[in-house]
Amino acid sequence: MNSQKLPLRKGVGVLILNDDNKIFVGKRKDNPKNNWQMPQGGVDTGEDYFTAMKRELFEETSIENIKVLKELEGFFEYELPKHLLGKIWKGRFRGQKQKWFIAKFTGKLSEINIETKHPEFIEWKWISPEDLPKVIVEFKREMYLKLLKNLRKIIG
Repeated sequence: MNSQKLPLRKGVGVLILNDDNKIFVGKRKDNPKNNWQMPQGGVDTGEDYFTAMKRELFEETSIENIKVLKELEGFFEYELPKHLLGKIWKGRFRGQKQKWFIAKFTGKLSEINIETKHPEFIEWKWISPEDLPKVIVEFKREMYLKLLKNLRKIIG
């Protein structure tokens, strides 16, 4: 399969911080080894990035109470590894091009519920920013390192 002919999927992601500046991560249902990720997903037709981010966050975590600290400039991309090409997203994309947001969680912990209509996570936790690159799936690591650089500009 020639991956270069496939487009990148338009997506969003959100880095959620708690009061201790720890980051929300979920363990993926479809890849339950020790791989965690931040809430992210596709943009629906006619949907703006901010609306897509709020929708994806709610669909995956039930979180509604956030304060957006920053919409990051530009886009963040990753390519799927060869063994996943043709399997994810019905084989229509080679990776994702995402708009990312950094937000503070302002709700109560009881608001967080990953047992949603279409669950994507089987577990969740708060982790320190320096632990994020250690738990992410390999093909997204580079993108997550760039996200962390942006985060450090905000939280120091």
